[in-house]
Amino acid sequence: MGVRGLQGFVGSTCPHICTVVNFKELAEHHRSKYPGCTPTIVVDAMCCLRYWYTPESWICGGQWREYFSALRDFVKTFTAVGIKLIFFFDGMVEQDKRDEWVKRRLKNNREISRIFHYIKSHKEQPGRNMFFIPSGLAVFTRFALKTLGQETLCSLQEADYEVASYGLQHNCLGILGEDTDYLIYDTCPYFSISELCLESLDTVMLCREKLCESLGLHVADLPLLACLLGNDIIPEGMFESFRYKCLSSYTSVKENFDKKGNIILAVSDHISKVLHLYQGERKLEELLPLGPNKALFYKGMASYLLPGQKSPWFFQKPKGVITLDKQVISMSSDPESREEVPMCSDPESKQEVHMCSDPESRQEVPMCSDPESRQEVPMCTGPESRQEVPMCTGSESRQEVPMCTGPESRQEVPMCTGPEPRQEVPMCTGPESRQEVPMCTGPQSGQEVLIWTDPESRQEILCTGHESKQEVPICTDPISKQEDSMCTHPEINQKLPVATDFEFKLEALMCTNPEIKQEDPTNVGPEIKQQVTMVSDTEILKIARTHHVQAESYLVYNIMSSGEIECSNTLEDELDQALPSQAFIYRPIRQRVYSLLLEDCQDVASTCPAVKEWFVYPGNPLRHPDLVRPLQMSVPGGTPSLKILWLNQEPEMQVRRLDTLLACFNLSSSREELQAVESPFQALCCLLIYLFVQVDTLCLEDLHAFIAQALCLQGKSTSQLVNLQPDYINPRAVQLGSLLVRGLTTLVLVNSACGFPWKMSDFMPWNIFDGKLFHQKYLQSEKGYAVEVLLEQNRSRLTKFHNLKAVVCKACMKENRRITGRAHWGSHHAGRWGRQGSGYHRTGSGYSRSSQGQPWRDQGPGSRQYEHDQWRRY
Repeated sequence: MGVRGLQGFVGSTCPHICTVVNFKELAEHHRSKYPGCTPTIVVDAMCCLRYWYTPESWICGGQWREYFSALRDFVKTFTAVGIKLIFFFDGMVEQDKRDEWVKRRLKNNREISRIFHYIKSHKEQPGRNMFFIPSGLAVFTRFALKTLGQETLCSLQEADYEVASYGLQHNCLGILGEDTDYLIYDTCPYFSISELCLESLDTVMLCREKLCESLGLHVADLPLLACLLGNDIIPEGMFESFRYKCLSSYTSVKENFDKKGNIILAVSDHISKVLHLYQGERKLEELLPLGPNKALFYKGMASYLLPGQKSPWFFQKPKGVITLDKQVISMSSDPESREEVPMCSDPESKQEVHMCSDPESRQEVPMCSDPESRQEVPMCTGPESRQEVPMCTGSESRQEVPMCTGPESRQEVPMCTGPEPRQEVPMCTGPESRQEVPMCTGPQSGQEVLIWTDPESRQEILCTGHESKQEVPICTDPISKQEDSMCTHPEINQKLPVATDFEFKLEALMCTNPEIKQEDPTNVGPEIKQQVTMVSDTEILKIARTHHVQAESYLVYNIMSSGEIECSNTLEDELDQALPSQAFIYRPIRQRVYSLLLEDCQDVASTCPAVKEWFVYPGNPLRHPDLVRPLQMSVPGGTPSLKILWLNQEPEMQVRRLDTLLACFNLSSSREELQAVESPFQALCCLLIYLFVQVDTLCLEDLHAFIAQALCLQGKSTSQLVNLQPDYINPRAVQLGSLLVRGLTTLVLVNSACGFPWKMSDFMPWNIFDGKLFHQKYLQSEKGYAVEVLLEQNRSRLTKFHNLKAVVCKACMKENRRITGRAHWGSHHAGRWGRQGSGYHRTGSGYSRSSQGQPWRDQGPGSRQYEHDQWRRY
């Protein structure tokens, strides 16, 4: 994460950048400096997960009650000294960072292979040096923090940008995380979670000003340095030859520094002594070997600019300014048309509007023109005009590319294309269009569009419409008309327009070149070319977005907005062919959820677009996503609409919501049995029925272990669970533990989509699952121990055990699935445990090999379409 090599450089070469500080003292100083203002720390939760997970055991599926206790202690410690915490979680993976995401997932796969090899060799958990966070940790941490009363937010883009923006604009005490990108952002102080001592509240502050002093740079130079070194957007190899060229000419090489340290010093020296000489005089592409990577490079630079900030490295001299009814308007001369086009021309605005300015001015520089075309880029049309005004033109193209259209237009309007455009990416559409509208206004176009807001000057750059004087942010939700702010919590009144997101703020700067089509961030895949926004119902999408931002749902908004989701690594043994991957097992559930959420598509089988799934499973190279089509489900009384499920508050609607949830699991026939089960075991039984119907390599001993651990957990204290030690570690039990936890995350998705028929607490793992406890029960059950032993001789548990077991077995029998003990299995079952490629999956009333005898792990690469999933029950 972050800038390549910078973490090691700071630790070894420039240790003076790191200063030990105490949060209690910092909070007291903050209160004295800002009376009445609560000291607030913004927490990048994704960076903190591995530091929060302090339980010794991590291999068995997670010590969730211990983990919850650790989170509670963390929160209490800061609350005791009067510090407020705001937690941010990643809500999506940005397209520019997908390659890096894939690279890390494949690396994790190799680590998981080594973990299972170690388990099989030593029958114990590997050391902390091979630590791998339990599956679902990020998802359930959100709900744990909300349960603890903490303000928890889920990002609409990469979380680090929203964290840095929130910290800057809300005068926060600092950012707590572990990502060197926070040294690059010009924001509030950055504190290390890895160096935090919770007892004393001491940690290390990494000072970007001292870093600049050591490197001879300005803070505004740090984004340039980060891109030249490589980060999550710019591949490390892109400027490798340039870095070595800097190193070869660097005269102050330190012998006691490592190679990476000297490279950072050499690149910094080149920026300060060479590039600074031409700053404001020549463009970066004239000074750096950008070549075909120019667009990606400028995107990387722009990704560090927070709301109201500009970079001195984005430079263009204004070519003319005219005054129109006291309004100053930046002009652009198209060298081909020789016609001046105003950037924004609403005569009633009284607003000074500039699009690009001299770096010496105080004016914002949110956008710029194609550096090679030598032409400025107009923004939008005048109030009377119906003429499209080009936002960006390619350096060789003679075609103008409009940014937005008049309110009466029904034409899709591309954002920016190359000289030989292969594909249009819509920026703003007419009211009848179902296209995504990320840049412009809603159905009644005629609203002012907020392009940029400087938090200091309060100056806004507006693109006005015709009738309405209402301001709408440039990056508004296409359907909600609501400001797409960095943080939509009700207490936040300050504008944080996502227009500053690098996906939008420099699109005008980066006119696509034909050589870089493969890197063009606007070049979306053909499967979503004609429909980027999956749902057109504005009210429903707004509700989904609110639940997403407030961390109350899981994956629902991603499915409805972009139609793209991901799931990281799970502890799965690629050599165990008997158990299918969780990605396949739970896919039919997801397919039914897709049909529910994408209800606009009436004919699900033929017209509804596929959802792109980036799910990690053994054998998947992740070169492309799996394209998974929705699967129709049968709900008693018909499938209710999302408006009914989400908005209707009548008491009887809870019954419809539960019916819909059970239909997603294809368990409508088991409704009676499940309703008789008490909380919190209702959700667990639903999940167990689904698992045992779907996967016929699960046996009666597995069912006993799952139920026994859930019952015994209710009477265990956290300290008892800490002291629990399984006799040894079984690789199959490891995989089963992770499989159940992934099932619980799937329950979160389904419950969110169906309007929350069940309380989320019913399937939070700290209430129904403990990894070590399950492992202990699994080993006992495998050895043939009596049920009384599994239940620790507790008679009250025995009655509940038989009731829960009866519910699961009866429901499975309705699906022709008889759960038997391993001792009663015939030869065809025995073979499934011992041979690779012999895994079975239940596809109907009998047993059949998946994919005509092909092993589970050899399902091939992604990008295939799954319409009627070959692993689902019929």
